[in-house]
Amino acid sequence: MKKLLLGNAAVAQGAYEAGVRVVASYPGTPSTEITENIVKYDEIYAEWSPNEKVAAEVAIGASIGGARAMSCMKHVGLNVMADPVFTVSYTGVNGGLVFCVADDPGMHSSQNEQDSRHYAKASKTAMLEPSDSSECKEFTRRAFELSEEFDTPFFLRLSTRVSHSQSLVEIGERSNVELKPYEKNVSKYVMMPAMAVKRHVSVEERIEKLTEFAENCEFNKIENNNSKIGVITSGISYMYAKEALGTNVNYLKLGMVYPLPKKLILDFAKSVDKVYVIEELDPVIEEHSKSLGVNVIGKDVFTLLGEYTPAMIKKAILNEDIPPFAEISETIPARPPVLCPGCPHRGTFYVLKKLGLVVSGDIGCYTLGAMAPLASVDTTICMGASVSAAHGMAKARGKEFNKKLVSVIGDSTFMHSGITGLVDIVYNKGANTVIILDNSITGMTGHQDNPTTGFTIRGEETKQVNLLALCKSIGVDHVVVADPFDLKNFEMVVKEEVNRDEPSVIIAQRPCALLKSVKYTGHCTITDKCKKCKMCMKLGCPAISEDKDGNVKIDLTQCNGCGLCLNVCPFDAIVKED
Repeated sequence: MKKLLLGNAAVAQGAYEAGVRVVASYPGTPSTEITENIVKYDEIYAEWSPNEKVAAEVAIGASIGGARAMSCMKHVGLNVMADPVFTVSYTGVNGGLVFCVADDPGMHSSQNEQDSRHYAKASKTAMLEPSDSSECKEFTRRAFELSEEFDTPFFLRLSTRVSHSQSLVEIGERSNVELKPYEKNVSKYVMMPAMAVKRHVSVEERIEKLTEFAENCEFNKIENNNSKIGVITSGISYMYAKEALGTNVNYLKLGMVYPLPKKLILDFAKSVDKVYVIEELDPVIEEHSKSLGVNVIGKDVFTLLGEYTPAMIKKAILNEDIPPFAEISETIPARPPVLCPGCPHRGTFYVLKKLGLVVSGDIGCYTLGAMAPLASVDTTICMGASVSAAHGMAKARGKEFNKKLVSVIGDSTFMHSGITGLVDIVYNKGANTVIILDNSITGMTGHQDNPTTGFTIRGEETKQVNLLALCKSIGVDHVVVADPFDLKNFEMVVKEEVNRDEPSVIIAQRPCALLKSVKYTGHCTITDKCKKCKMCMKLGCPAISEDKDGNVKIDLTQCNGCGLCLNVCPFDAIVKED
């Protein structure tokens, strides 16, 4: 039976068919749906871990315990989990172990572009890269078998387009893979220096074997179209190349992108007069080919930036243009990213902007607090950096700067990597104010539960982390819970906390407006009391706009009746209608 599946869903199907028992991940677009689809299989234990490092360690532990295990993350999540990944490359595995990493060329939902193939080379871990959903399933299934055969974890590298595009997948049955026996083996699994030195020898021997495997494996294929032009490519770039070039060139499609073959590339290059390398992001295959003495054409005609297109490839290689798409005559309105109507973070940023504070921001929906008209956020670096970076800013600029500075971080992000930053502030006698934006869910990646929600990935009730008690246990004496929609009180709380000479935490507590449990009703409308002061426009609510005559309007199709605008109008010109 064949089914149309997203690439991410196909990875989940491949893991199921491979007999996987444990999957631990942290949500991150474009990888999130892999683990969300794993939940459909009762035979697999699945969890959202507090962060990617923990997720990787859970999967590693399951592998050592004899089970086939997997952990999934986006490219920046791989940064977080790098520590255990590099070490498990030395220890090897017991049950098959696969790390699924989804890169984001074009930065559709990320703070940077990075090429995860570098991690495969740096950690000396084999990496496969599928180009469509069918390969996603097959490569995943095979990765577990090869992991056990070569005693190594395997990377599966995806990209946004592969993760989120659909193609037909042959659905198979689940393999009945028994738990491997667990045996204590200190020399293999205890990586103190004396053991690690010996394991490094095994790693280098393994890479040699994997390189030999890459020469003839089923993942690397030559397509001979009797052309004198050759293209070496992989992943989604292969699909773009096929669409753009058809049978005008010969292809060397590399499904195993680390370690890369040597003889296969040399033989392919000898069969043609000119060789192009088509790969998004960094010149990994290009540099490998050049190190073999192959004079390939790569980044001198292709960009290092963003995603490729068939039109770009056709122009670069065949010097032909793809006919342009028919243009729409009507002007399409711009839709910049914006906080949703009723978003609880809007009240927080309105107050912070009003008070003129420096805001150390973080990764989440609330990063949009940097956009006009709220324009509050000063910095966004990585998960958890809002807390640590603010501590550094204050130490650099002196005590008084603390009274102009706050950190903002979501509840899920605080659990991910904000706690240690707060410990650092307390331990090193800082006096920062941290605002935890508690919207009762992991919002940006699509409403996944986290340790603060009281539910597991399967919706089962569990212990709920008490943020107030947690912060106090760290040593923060002043922890205040406040509703960011109560603007007058919230402003008073912020003023009071930033003026302290010791650490403080404000828990801005109001649930995400998109949660099913949130039941805003009615809508808001503007009456003839309006003086056109435009105070409501400062909220940046997408339901509120201004016409060409300067009149403020509320779009009833977007307004959900949250009522925040009522709290900023000085003339009571906005009313709520049920």
